[in-house]
Amino acid sequence: MTAFSIVLLAMIAAFLGMRLYSVLGKRTGHEQEPVLPRRDDRPAVSAPARLDDAETGSGSPSALPGGAGLVYEPAAEAGLRQLLAADRHFDAGRFMEGAEAAYRMILEAFWSGDRETLRDLCDDDSYEGFVAAIDDRAARGEKLENRLIGIDSAKITAVEIGRGEARITVRYRADISAITRDADGKLIAGSMSDAAQTDDHWTFRRQLGSSDPNWLLDEVEAA
Repeated sequence: MTAFSIVLLAMIAAFLGMRLYSVLGKRTGHEQEPVLPRRDDRPAVSAPARLDDAETGSGSPSALPGGAGLVYEPAAEAGLRQLLAADRHFDAGRFMEGAEAAYRMILEAFWSGDRETLRDLCDDDSYEGFVAAIDDRAARGEKLENRLIGIDSAKITAVEIGRGEARITVRYRADISAITRDADGKLIAGSMSDAAQTDDHWTFRRQLGSSDPNWLLDEVEAA
């Protein structure tokens, strides 16, 4: 696996308490891959919705309070219903809260070289990909000073159930400022005053019926 693979957490059931309910997968290589020249002017999702027909009584995945939208795209609805049927404890809104927290934690851990945090949030392949990129960066004597300015939107785009495992893909659009310095502290790439917008798809996975509530980052794609 040569890509910056990430683990999606089916989410932090108490961000600081449980570290997260799920995490994203993998990605490797280029330190500045999170900074991609893709722009989207759609408004950010302001609050998560709960996907639970038994409680909402709506007959369909519920919308956000105030009509702000949904935490998923239409193509993901059938998969979400299938997941909810297999796991009645699944909560789409809580998952998305955890997914956004995981996005921030994983990126910051990768940028700073925090292997311990990456180990907690990623599956084996994703973790190895991150570590390989961190080692390559260290061998070049480079240091990242990237900063996640904010997440504009995050939505579930796909849900797959198979072989006792659930996989959820989340699309993140965020603004990131990035700087790369050499061993002498000289700026060699990027700018903190000029943020770029990302368009990332992170897939998280979890074994259904497992006593472990965590989702791990399985893989990442940049659109």
